[in-house]
Amino acid sequence: MFKYIKYLLPFTLYVLAYLSFTNTGWVCWLAPALVWFIIPMLELVLPQNLLNPTAAEEEMAKHDKVYDYLLYAIVLLLIPSLILFLQGFVTSNLDTPTIIARVWTMGILCGTFGINVAHELGHRVKRGEQVLAQVGLLTSLYMHFFVEHNKGHHKHVATPHDPSSARYNEPVYTFFYRTVVHGYKSAWSIANAEAVKANKPKFSLHNSMVRITLIQISFVLAIYFCFGLNATLYFAMAAAIGALSLETINYIEHYGLQRKVTATGNYERTMPHHSWNSSHPIGRLMLFELSRHSDHHYLASRKYQILRHHDTAPQLPTGYPGSMLLSLFPPLWFKVMHKRIAALENKTVFAN
Repeated sequence: MFKYIKYLLPFTLYVLAYLSFTNTGWVCWLAPALVWFIIPMLELVLPQNLLNPTAAEEEMAKHDKVYDYLLYAIVLLLIPSLILFLQGFVTSNLDTPTIIARVWTMGILCGTFGINVAHELGHRVKRGEQVLAQVGLLTSLYMHFFVEHNKGHHKHVATPHDPSSARYNEPVYTFFYRTVVHGYKSAWSIANAEAVKANKPKFSLHNSMVRITLIQISFVLAIYFCFGLNATLYFAMAAAIGALSLETINYIEHYGLQRKVTATGNYERTMPHHSWNSSHPIGRLMLFELSRHSDHHYLASRKYQILRHHDTAPQLPTGYPGSMLLSLFPPLWFKVMHKRIAALENKTVFAN
């Protein structure tokens, strides 16, 4: 039973979000405090868990539907949470600190559950799971990620052609511009090419990006007419926090790593050493094993519950939440990470 219970940890964010959206004052800050202070502090002292499931355990877990149901529940709970968040700006006169805390909390839900769980479901082949993935992405107005990530990022990761792979010595703030703008352009290029290949007009409902654009505009208009201008603006802020949280994760996942060009002129196959990995336990569970990112890129079809630790994968200095915080201070980030990149070039792997 514990194998399922551990993945209930992320649901604590929904409890904290409910408290935030139905109260005022310090209670509203519990979710941001957990994600950006408590978890990073704990992961500085807690050991990593490098254990991998046995072949038998992996086979059983791969076909266990409970792991899938947990993801479905995460996405389905996101909708009433968003409605509760929006309703609060209609029925209440809120002070500025409470508004900031609620927007930040909703942004955490958008990034942690909306985009992150959508990332997992977006790699599935079942139509229903892909629909849930796009519902999750809709809460951050980032549905183009569904197109670009699967058909762009995974193809070009750790090369100059990927806007979501951070370059060596590139600060996260300039990376934001490049990945957001060029990632969006890439999604349109992919969708346009698919439409042309299918002998359909580029600017029609046959184009996935046209459909995505219409859905997102309709969603924002629905929020405006149901909840008003203020709620719409606060939703847009929360969506931006969710999107930038994703892009900060993208930044730390491949920072400074590059695939080599082979003798044929193509890039070598994506291997575990082309992604930064983290096996710090709390971050792993809160993000449904996203931090075992090396194995995800090595075999994107592997479900989250069976992702493995690779000894050859480069290791982040701490878990994802702490590494994301560190990246916001470029001089410190460069000081820590450049030592690790130099060690990789010397074939030395940091254990922690």
